[in-house]
Amino acid sequence: MATPKTARRLLNASLYLSQPTIQRRTFLPNPFAAATGASSTPQILTAHRVLGYPSAPIYSIIADVPSYATFLPYCQRSDITHWSAPDKIYGRRWPSEGKLTSGFGGITESFISRVYCVPGEYVESVGGDTETSLSRDDIAHHLEGSDTSSRGRRNGGDNGLLRHLRSKWTIKDLGRDKTGVSLALEFAFTNPFYAALSGGVAPKVADVMIKAFEQRVVALLKENPEMIKASLAELDGSRLKK
Repeated sequence: MATPKTARRLLNASLYLSQPTIQRRTFLPNPFAAATGASSTPQILTAHRVLGYPSAPIYSIIADVPSYATFLPYCQRSDITHWSAPDKIYGRRWPSEGKLTSGFGGITESFISRVYCVPGEYVESVGGDTETSLSRDDIAHHLEGSDTSSRGRRNGGDNGLLRHLRSKWTIKDLGRDKTGVSLALEFAFTNPFYAALSGGVAPKVADVMIKAFEQRVVALLKENPEMIKASLAELDGSRLKK
């Protein structure tokens, strides 16, 4: 068991540190994995931004999981292991399961999660035994032709550390080339001691995450202004289709 001093140091670094084995966790950095920790009810962290761009390119950039390693703090690799069937509106395939490797100071960790994309509206990732909050009709392209209910899952929760973990992006078209972007992170520890220990850094996590994506969106759209007016059918992740 980590000492409180060690746990605080790692929490303040906001890292995903554990054993270098594949864990079943959400496909976004987990700042609490270094503490062996705790809570009886899920905590929810939220952050929100209004960006001065249309919603389609913003959504496509957020859903571009393979590019996470190029800008997300401490993310060394981000690979998609399964893709969805084409969605019925845009005919695009979306990330359906991913493996992310994060590390710091020579310590690395790889983990897998299920990813669900409702084109133009939501990008949700879940780990362990956590279920998606999205309706089956909205994510039919993820469920088609494969048993996604068993992928990225593990009996007994998240290695005894977290019993619930979900990240959910919500994208809203506000009109006049403005888009609301919200991020909600939900987590519940198995031991209340570590839930209390994480209290000092936890409120900052969602804001750090959304800031990294905000900077990514602004940089890409300044470099590629032709993406700004493109539809989701014309986009391929963080670029226009060739």
